[in-house]
Amino acid sequence: MKLKRLDHVNIRTARLDVQIAWYAAVLGLTSGPRPPFGFRGAWMYLGDAPIVHLVEVADEPRSVEPKIEHFAISAEGLPAFLERLEANDVTYSVDPVPEFPIVQVNLRDPDGNHIHVDFAAEEHASPGAG
Repeated sequence: MKLKRLDHVNIRTARLDVQIAWYAAVLGLTSGPRPPFGFRGAWMYLGDAPIVHLVEVADEPRSVEPKIEHFAISAEGLPAFLERLEANDVTYSVDPVPEFPIVQVNLRDPDGNHIHVDFAAEEHASPGAG
């Protein structure tokens, strides 16, 4: 067997519509085709790939000490992304990775799930890049 890539992240939420709107507005994902499961949910697409699966649950899931601390997405266009975060009143931090050519933008979705969006370090060093 040969693993190829991580396919998606599955997130349980009691606020499905809020999460769908947030992933669309903040990360630019689009809600797309999803199998007709017997429960509400949404598959949020990055291009042709449904990378975030949202599953509606009746009660807010507890996240006292989750075993998965975050998920990450690589991206280009740091200045535009920071503008999008500001426009949507999203709290974030911009954190260069020590001794690696990456800068992380750390943020949380409305349910508190930690996400970081990774950019090439040169984007952070360029004029107007936050």
